[in-house]
Amino acid sequence: MFLSESWEHYDLEKLGGVSMLIWIAASIFLLSYFLIILEKFPRAVIAISGASLMIILGVLTQDKAVKHIDWNTLGLLIGMMLIVDLTRRSGIFSFLAVWVSKKVKGNPAMLLISLSLLTGILSALLDNVTTVLLIVPITLSIADELEVDPIPFLFCQILMSNIGGTATLIGDPPNIMIAGQTGLSFLDFIINLLPIILIIIVATLSVLYLFYRRKLTTGEDLKHKLMMQNEWEQIKDFSLLKKCLVILGLVILAFSLHSLLHLETATIALSGAMLLMLWTHEEPEDIFLAVEWPTLFFFAGLFVLVGGLVETGILDYLAKGSMSLTGGNPLLTTLSILIISALLSSFLDNIPYVATMIPLIQKLAELSHLTPAQTQPLWWALALGACLGGNGTLVGASANLIVAGIAVKNGLKIRYIQFFKVGFPMMLLSIIISAGYLVLRYY
Repeated sequence: MFLSESWEHYDLEKLGGVSMLIWIAASIFLLSYFLIILEKFPRAVIAISGASLMIILGVLTQDKAVKHIDWNTLGLLIGMMLIVDLTRRSGIFSFLAVWVSKKVKGNPAMLLISLSLLTGILSALLDNVTTVLLIVPITLSIADELEVDPIPFLFCQILMSNIGGTATLIGDPPNIMIAGQTGLSFLDFIINLLPIILIIIVATLSVLYLFYRRKLTTGEDLKHKLMMQNEWEQIKDFSLLKKCLVILGLVILAFSLHSLLHLETATIALSGAMLLMLWTHEEPEDIFLAVEWPTLFFFAGLFVLVGGLVETGILDYLAKGSMSLTGGNPLLTTLSILIISALLSSFLDNIPYVATMIPLIQKLAELSHLTPAQTQPLWWALALGACLGGNGTLVGASANLIVAGIAVKNGLKIRYIQFFKVGFPMMLLSIIISAGYLVLRYY
């Protein structure tokens, strides 16, 4: 008998920890998490292996494992990956980078700010991982042309990708996961998170500009060379671009109206992707290569791993323990979620952390008898803490590691401590601002 099925009649202390299923589930989860942190093996393989062990050892059945997978999250990711890849082929992202560079007349300090803003905006509209994959190679090329140190640009783009991605439902994987489990809409995220993210962007860029402006200089001849580039030459296919922008606009509009349309975000994203593929006559075999299948399998495995904790009642126990620490006080609970999420997400990947926290917060809300409206601040605290916390260290978010990997391929090495000295203080600043916002707006 699963502990969660008999929670009303027993508690974990009375059982004395004798339930073998509890120990099996906890051991599999912790071992999987530890191996994910070590990064010695592919994350997707670890997650799926752990999920398989949960089923093989009887923690949950295959049917229950499948029910714990958030198919809406996976569908949304697939749809957006397909749309973004088709849009990339048009050359629009290269166009934007050159256009922005010319607008600031090749001034390195202003270019730092403008490319950072571009990264933040694209991260909110697409997602932060896709954005850095598109923008960083272009940034390195521009920095090389101006003969300036590219490291400040890369650091700023890491920070802004995570900050910008926090603003919308589709900007960062944690937000996608939260929305999939709570029913919060695209507009809910914009209304509740966009205001504070705009404040954090202004504060962060102001500090970074003051810190880097005197370190970034270049010659007038190099600026002139950059100004001579024709940004329109970066557009490879105007017809494709028009089609992609139409579909992307319709998808974002549908996201904002999905509660009125009674359609889930996955249905909207996948429908948009299929419509775009039909319209552009692209070969499916070619386009489907753009889907990051390891990421999707990683998510699926995580959902099953967390499902094991749910089925055995471990999350019930943790929720009761968390509630006793804060006395059930909503404000203290909200601030504790924000701070703990930020600190843990700085040193751990925020995706498995959020996958664990979602059912935990749901149980907390249930035990505290909170209404959906009263529970919302807890979700915003989790989103802000997990997404912004990713800026704390180089391993805090997937986008950070991707930028570091691109840098290595281009002969640059971003050191952990080097990034920590910039990222961690900026992360703390954003969390302090977020804490003030949560208190003032909701309490």
